Amino acid sequence: MKIALLGYGKMGQEIEKVALSKGHTIVLKVSSKNAKFKSTELNKADVAIEFSKPEFAVSNIEKCFEANVPVIVGTTGWYSSFEEVQSMCVSKKQSLVHATNFSIGVNLFFKLNQELAKLMNPHKEYKVEAEEIHHTQKLDAPSGTAISLAEQIIAETEHKNSWVNTESSTEDELSIISRRIDEVPGTHSVYYKSTTDEIEIKHTAHNRSGFAGGAVLAAEWIVQKESGIYTMKDVLSF
Repeated sequence: MKIALLGYGKMGQEIEKVALSKGHTIVLKVSSKNAKFKSTELNKADVAIEFSKPEFAVSNIEKCFEANVPVIVGTTGWYSSFEEVQSMCVSKKQSLVHATNFSIGVNLFFKLNQELAKLMNPHKEYKVEAEEIHHTQKLDAPSGTAISLAEQIIAETEHKNSWVNTESSTEDELSIISRRIDEVPGTHSVYYKSTTDEIEIKHTAHNRSGFAGGAVLAAEWIVQKESGIYTMKDVLSF
């Protein structure tokens, strides 16, 4: 499989290592030096993996659609434009896999989070909150993964209507606490606390290879699929 890497920072470089170890070829690397690349430069690629910056993501996706190249999007912070991208993908009959986190472990954690939220919904004596810890170079806060966790909880919890990126005592708000610590790839926790006890579920990433491996897995999966918009639920057959 011939891969275009749209974003060649630490994640892009980790994806390259995983892809090469599985026998794939990198035909294009886009970094800050050539960020304004042309869609024709994607012509040799079977698939593109997009891990750039939020301000470049939509433009990069559009170039993939123009080149008729399926794209895996791991960048977060661009989802305010999701409906625009979705419409573009459908009208141009293109393929896209998007996820706030491509780690297989995190996506299993998402499933666990949903099921726990359903179980906890009747028990209002438990206060729920989420916490995420990342390296100091992470640009967005809260993380896309933390937002996904929060939205899953809100969907399954009758007394929560929105999330806030701070401590909150408002009954219908779900608190997401963001912490930035050097060299932390990513830790996400969900707490249910009462006056008598506490339940915690937690995912800790030890390095970036889990995210990279999931992105390459999604790339291998999408090249065999028809046009459409997919998530890691589809890739993992949840």
